[in-house]
Amino acid sequence: MPRTSSRKGPTNSTPTGNSSTMDLFRAASGKAASKELERIDQLFYSYANNSSGMIDPEGIESLCSDLEVDHTDVRILMLAWKMQAEKQGYFTLDEWRRGLKALRADTLVKLQKALVDIEKEVRRPSNYADFYSYAFRYCLTEEKQKSIDIESICVLLDLVLGSRFRSQVEALIQYLKTQVDYKVINMDQWMGFYRFCNEINFPELDNYDAELAWPLILDNFVDWMGSKRS
Repeated sequence: MPRTSSRKGPTNSTPTGNSSTMDLFRAASGKAASKELERIDQLFYSYANNSSGMIDPEGIESLCSDLEVDHTDVRILMLAWKMQAEKQGYFTLDEWRRGLKALRADTLVKLQKALVDIEKEVRRPSNYADFYSYAFRYCLTEEKQKSIDIESICVLLDLVLGSRFRSQVEALIQYLKTQVDYKVINMDQWMGFYRFCNEINFPELDNYDAELAWPLILDNFVDWMGSKRS
C-alpha cells in the first residue's frame, strides 16, 4: 500500500513580536497616564482645603500667586472654563483633573505655560461665544439665580470683552452705571451685548435696527448714544 504522507500543511500562527511590542507600549502609556494623574492630584491637594476637599477662594489666591498672575486675571476665568467649574471660586478634584488633563499640565510650571495656550484657544471664534456665555453662568452664585447685579456685570464686561471691544465696552459700562431702569442683567441681555459688539458698526450705529430681536436695554442704549451725539 502506498504510504500516506505524515507531513502537515502550514499552520496559521500569529507572530508574537508585534503583539508583545503593542502590549509593552500600552503598559508604558498606561503607567505614564497614571503617573500624570498622580501628579495632577498632588498639585490639587497642595491648594485644596482639607475640610472641604476643594480648592476654595483662598486656595485659588495661593495658586494665582504661585502662577504669578492676579486672581482677577481673565486667564483664571479661562482656566475655570477649561475645567467647566460649576461654582465660582471653587474647583473640585474632578474639575481640576478634567482641565489639567486636557492641558497636559501636571506641574505648576506646565500650568503656567498652559495659560498662554488657554488664551489662544478661547480667542478662537468657535470657542469665544461659549466662554462668554460660561462667564455669566459662572457668576451665578446662588441656586436658581438667573441675573447678575449691574456693578458685577460692568466688571465682567470689562474682563471678558474689554480687550476686544474697548470702545463699545466703555460706552456700555458708562450707560449701565448711569441708567436707572435696570438693576440686574439676565442671560438674554448678556448675550445681546456680545452680539451687539460683533455685529453693529460703532460708534456710527448705522446698521442697528430696533425692529430686530434686540433686548430692550440695547434699544435704550442706542437712544442714549444718539442723545449724547445731538
